[in-house]
Amino acid sequence: MNKDIIRQVSVLVALIVMIAVNILSNALPFNGLTAGEISDSFDVYFVPAGYVFSIWSLIYLGLIAYAIFQLLPSQRENPRLRRTGWWFMLSSAANSIWLVFWHYGYFALSVVAMLTLLISLIIIYWRLGVGQQSVSQAERWLVHLPFSVYLGWITVATIANITAFLDYVNWNGFGIAPEIWTIIMLVVATAVAGLMAYFRQDIAYLLVLVWAFVGIGVEQADTPLVANAAYLAAGIVAIFVILVIVQKLRQARQPTLATS
Repeated sequence: MNKDIIRQVSVLVALIVMIAVNILSNALPFNGLTAGEISDSFDVYFVPAGYVFSIWSLIYLGLIAYAIFQLLPSQRENPRLRRTGWWFMLSSAANSIWLVFWHYGYFALSVVAMLTLLISLIIIYWRLGVGQQSVSQAERWLVHLPFSVYLGWITVATIANITAFLDYVNWNGFGIAPEIWTIIMLVVATAVAGLMAYFRQDIAYLLVLVWAFVGIGVEQADTPLVANAAYLAAGIVAIFVILVIVQKLRQARQPTLATS
C-alpha cells in the first residue's frame, strides 16, 4: 500500500481511538472518577469554570474535519500534511495516555504526556505554517483552524496540569501565595498570546485564550484578586484580537489600493 495512503488512514484511526478513549474515560469513568471530579480535588486557582471545557466538542469537530480532508485523494501528496500526519498520531496517543495517567492518579506522568501533546502540536502548527504560509481556503478552514483552536486550549491545559501536579506534591511556591502564582501564569499566558498575535496573527488561538481566561474569572469569583486578573488578561488578549483584525483588513485593502 502507498505510504501516503497508510498515513492518511492512520491519522483517521488515531483520531477515532483518541475520541473513543476520551468518551469512555468519563462515561465509564476510568477509575470511577470523571476528569472534572479529579480536577476539583486540587486546591488551585488556574482552573476555568466547567462550561469552558465544552470547547472539546469544537476541537473534536475540527479534528474530524481535518481527518476527512487529509483523507481525500487530492490531499494525498500535500507536503504540509505529509510533514504533520505522523506528529498528529503522536499527539493523539499522548492525549489518550494523558487520560489514563490523570484518571489513575499518575500526575507526574500526566505532565509528561501533556508536554508531549503540547510539543507535538507546536511542531504541527509550525510545519503547517499557520498564519505565515499561503494555502487554499479549504486548508485554512479545515486544517489550520482546528489546530489553532487545539493548540490554544492545550496551552492553557498544560499550565493547569502543571499547577495541579505542584499542588499534589505540596509545593510551597517559594513562599509566594498561590493567588500570586496564578497571576504570574496569567501574565505568561498573555505574553504568549501577544507573541502569537504579532508573529502569527492567529485570531482563533487568541479567542481560545479569551474563552479560558474569562472562564477562570467566573470560576474564581470568590477570589477577586485572581478573578480580576483573569478578566484583565482576557481583555488584553481581546485587544490583541482587535489589532490583528485591523491589521488583516489593512492588508486586504493594500492590493485594492495598489490597482486603483
